[in-house]
Amino acid sequence: MKKKFKVEVDCANCAAKIENAISKIEGVNAVSVNFLTQKMTLEADDDRFDEILQQAVKTAKKTEADCEIYID
Repeated sequence: MKKKFKVEVDCANCAAKIENAISKIEGVNAVSVNFLTQKMTLEADDDRFDEILQQAVKTAKKTEADCEIYID
């Protein structure tokens, strides 16, 4: 499953660090955090997508405390 989310990130370096950290989560097939568009695209296993998304949110917060991922 592949979904896009609005993300609030302060700089391109922060986006890269968050992207790198989330990519290491088991079950994540691909992730892209774009500073300019303030969007995150997450592609992960269908059956565990919600669990992986929650892990991604926690990982992003741990990596950059100011980061916000908005889940609709």
